Amino acid sequence: MPEADFVVVANRLPVDRVDGPNGEPGWRPSPGGLVTALDPVMKKSDGAWVGWPGQADLEVEPFEFGGTWLVPVALSEEEVASYYEGFSNDTIWPLYHDVIASPRYRRVWWDAYVKVNRRFAEAAAAAVSEGGTVWVQDYQLQLVPKMVRELRPDVTIGYFHHIPFPAYGLYSQLPWRRQVLEGLLGADVIGFQRVADAGNFARAVRRQLRYDTKATGIRVPQADGSSRLALAKAFPISIDTASYVALAKRPDVRARAAEIRESLGNPSKILLGVDRLDYTKGIQHRLKAYGELLADGTLKVEDVTLVQVASPSRERVQTYVELRDEIELTVSRINGDRDTMGHTAIRYLHQGYPREEMVALFLAADVMLVTALRDGMNLVAKEYVATRTDNRGVLILSEFAGAADELGTALRVNPHDIDTLKETIVSAVKMAPAEQGRRMRALRRKVIEHDVDAWSRDFLSALAAVHPVPKGNA
Repeated sequence: MPEADFVVVANRLPVDRVDGPNGEPGWRPSPGGLVTALDPVMKKSDGAWVGWPGQADLEVEPFEFGGTWLVPVALSEEEVASYYEGFSNDTIWPLYHDVIASPRYRRVWWDAYVKVNRRFAEAAAAAVSEGGTVWVQDYQLQLVPKMVRELRPDVTIGYFHHIPFPAYGLYSQLPWRRQVLEGLLGADVIGFQRVADAGNFARAVRRQLRYDTKATGIRVPQADGSSRLALAKAFPISIDTASYVALAKRPDVRARAAEIRESLGNPSKILLGVDRLDYTKGIQHRLKAYGELLADGTLKVEDVTLVQVASPSRERVQTYVELRDEIELTVSRINGDRDTMGHTAIRYLHQGYPREEMVALFLAADVMLVTALRDGMNLVAKEYVATRTDNRGVLILSEFAGAADELGTALRVNPHDIDTLKETIVSAVKMAPAEQGRRMRALRRKVIEHDVDAWSRDFLSALAAVHPVPKGNA
């Protein structure tokens, strides 16, 4: 297997397995911001990508795809259940999202997490060339940085945490809290979405490990009595803005946006929510606020429609099964009470859509509702802004989403405050075109200037700045 100077380690490969025209298995690029962000870097550096191919018990030899060397890591059905659905998504995910749902701490899940993280680390260590760089992505692989450092002390290691990092009072619940911190501190640079997340991490390190922390630097003791400096700071992720702008200008996409409005009965205003079906997204809160506005007559179903896209997520995890039932019951009740023969209160869509259709929805929507209870970033907010080349539309944005730190002219809300959320929705519906333009222009400047390319450049520049001099070259 060839060695690469730059290796990305992520839970998933950047491709999906598909059946070819003759029934032969093949691969296609995965949609997703991370794949888009890293594609230029991978091609420039003849990079390698280590990840799970997306199906249990699928053994695949490393292969080249689109100029990148892909290194599949096989997972058994039991490992998918314990490492991924269990520890990653039923322990870490709820704990790191402020315990909105109760995390479950099962030792058998932790054992699987350690075992799988070691397999990823060994694959990365084998794939990276002498003095190369390994960039680990996200909460499923928090132990990998330390494991790679133990196997390959010659390489530079980065880690980016795409979800929130919780306050110490919550983090301290984790039975394996020290092991996770030590795992992350194997990296030279640990990146977070928000300054607050980096601060939470540094506090956890101080409280649990008693390491020296100053500004964004953490002094990590080494086995030989020396120490090295790890950088922990915010690098807010973004989107491939140019591709969204290009789609928004395409005549077929704009025509589709007009079709969508027509199919909804040409209401005066369309409200839009686009989320994975997840308890962190605050879907119930926006449904409650919207339902009350219809019930008290502030909004009328003939004038305003809410389109809610809730793409399927973790359908084998019981919490998500219950959430889907709860949301769909609420939608049915509101529609049953408020629909007319010609107008629907809520158009609910439990499915995923290609990017072209999503951009058409963004163009059709007058108000974008992002009411997350806790979110690392929320790229949907940035996608909506990027597509609004007409400088119209209103973004309602939860202060608990990472995007709120950057998108200052959005209408910020606390989604738990239903009364204020209702008032904000009414303000958005009634907002004058001139104010929409003023706010949207400022939002678009931010999203255009700080795109996903800038994000990857910022992180890799920080990583290059702390690159240790290899022994023998000093």
